[in-house]
Amino acid sequence: MFQGSMVAMATPMHTDGALDEAGLERLVEFHVDRGTDAIVAVGTTGESATLDHDEHYHVMRRTVEIARGRITVMGGCGANSTWEAEALARRALEVGCAAALLVTPYYNKPTQEGLYQHFRHIADRVPIPQILYNVPGRTGVDLLPETVDRLADVANIVAIKEASGSLERAEEVIERCGDRIDLYCGEDARNLALMNAGARGCVSVTANVAPALMHQMCAAALAGDQPRAEALDARLAALHNALFLETNPIPVKWALHEMGLIEDGMRLPLTPLSAPYHETVRQALKLADAL
Repeated sequence: MFQGSMVAMATPMHTDGALDEAGLERLVEFHVDRGTDAIVAVGTTGESATLDHDEHYHVMRRTVEIARGRITVMGGCGANSTWEAEALARRALEVGCAAALLVTPYYNKPTQEGLYQHFRHIADRVPIPQILYNVPGRTGVDLLPETVDRLADVANIVAIKEASGSLERAEEVIERCGDRIDLYCGEDARNLALMNAGARGCVSVTANVAPALMHQMCAAALAGDQPRAEALDARLAALHNALFLETNPIPVKWALHEMGLIEDGMRLPLTPLSAPYHETVRQALKLADAL
């Protein structure tokens, strides 16, 4: 249903942690102008865990309003409470998001049956296309291929963002249910490898700062132009590493501030990028022509 470079967009904030409305408009226009295929508003890169519900709804709604149909907008709707995730998905539908991205419930570590029931519950009650999101390194729970296989039969579950870091895992998901749902890479360093294996695109942190290159790389990979895709991915490789030198989204928000797009604001318990990493991120931006 969706494909290409989908940015896990950072949420702009002032230095006091308040939402930055002007910065949000700049970021959306930045992605429209540079060819990003879709925006994920208030995903985990968007600091969803520290926004209250009204702020969460507001950022989704404003992103849709600013986009004005020029770019697909998805809403980050994951929560470790099934009922909270359902409410977020319902609001994403109400404000005009094209899909809901739903991370596995974090901390409470449900069983595979619990994961199945969680996602099935939301899909049965909210008629919006839904994208599963598996990132066990952040959530403490792993959505296994056999559970994805079961969920792939649910009509409005259309894709999975796979960020386990395992190429073999992605290949197994594609083999089991790639004819029923799409797979997107959720780990930038593996974007090209997973698209070569059959993924339909990526939900990217790197696309925050190098949207044109990421769009071009995904387009080349999906078109089967391997030499061009490899050449473009090589220009992005330093960013794929630099943007994870500290916990995401710390480095990417510093990079966006360095580019003059947002203020250097985020909410505790996250803190600004440590000074020893500044030059590494700066040089990676230059290699990708982002500075």
